[in-house]
Amino acid sequence: MAQKIRALVVDDSALMRMLIPSMLESSGEIEVVGAASNPHAARAMIKELSPDVITLDVEMPRMDGISFLEKIMTLRPTPVVMVSSLTQEGADVTLRALELGAIDFIGKPVMDLERNMPALSGELIDKVKTAAASQVRAANRRVAVQKAAPVSFDTTECIVAMGASTGGVETLGRLLAALPPNAPGTVIAQHMPPQFTKQFADRLNRNCAITVSEASDGQRIRTGHVFIAPGDRHLTVKRSGADYVCRLTDDPPVSGHRPSVDVLFESVAKACRGAAIGVILTGMGKDGATGLKAMRDAGADTLGQDEASSLVYGMPKAAFDIGGVERQLPEAKIPEAILRIVSERGNVLRI
Repeated sequence: MAQKIRALVVDDSALMRMLIPSMLESSGEIEVVGAASNPHAARAMIKELSPDVITLDVEMPRMDGISFLEKIMTLRPTPVVMVSSLTQEGADVTLRALELGAIDFIGKPVMDLERNMPALSGELIDKVKTAAASQVRAANRRVAVQKAAPVSFDTTECIVAMGASTGGVETLGRLLAALPPNAPGTVIAQHMPPQFTKQFADRLNRNCAITVSEASDGQRIRTGHVFIAPGDRHLTVKRSGADYVCRLTDDPPVSGHRPSVDVLFESVAKACRGAAIGVILTGMGKDGATGLKAMRDAGADTLGQDEASSLVYGMPKAAFDIGGVERQLPEAKIPEAILRIVSERGNVLRI
């Protein structure tokens, strides 16, 4: 029999310390080895029990979850799934946790936890299992992405399309911060609920030389601008005269996702053909694989994050396995590769 995933639950709520272990152990694949009411008790349990995964409440007494997460990721890197409220304040804190290296998060219901929390059992189990299979690195061992130098090119017709899921918040933060202010117009589908994408875009915008915003319907895609798909809406790219524009739809989820990376990539393949670069990044599952293959078949350059630098090598592997990835690269080299492709093309675009 496969060894069970050993989980530690850290939450100041006695109710959550009862509900979360019950939910996790219902899978038959996870054993909850301990439950701590505060970070100080959790620290001792981590040393004693060496859990495979930690579920961590954001708001706790004596030491908040973010401060504790920083200590975990620096001193004893362990996969962490954050437990967060789906509020604007909760979104900001959760995004900070993901930037610090948390694998994923689950949103607490705002009302009636005892009744509504068990409905999230499947999602929590999946995220803990994904976390257990991830490649967590100490904060001081993460490879810095070098800032790419501005490039000289004569056209704004080249569109960059990126897709990411688990681990994408941290990865996109580093990649976009490395791009110069005249980088090609970029569209991104990151799996994220609607309460989070606006705050995510705002955080990126504060840390990047390029302008980052949540996409809105009809926006023109311009050099030096990045557009993030809103949570629970598909982002697509359409041609409008001489321009490319963002189009948002409420079409059904694809492979369980909205926004879907496949939907974005397939629209770019159709609208831009060879005048595009596709990039698939860390994430669980296979969303984006067929879309990236469509982009490559249409003449676009396609890049995939390699296994060694991916927090979860699921989506990049799926795309590579079906021939969608032209080149696999470590995260640190992707910004430079994008700009080199654009610079080498100049006006000679494969449209």
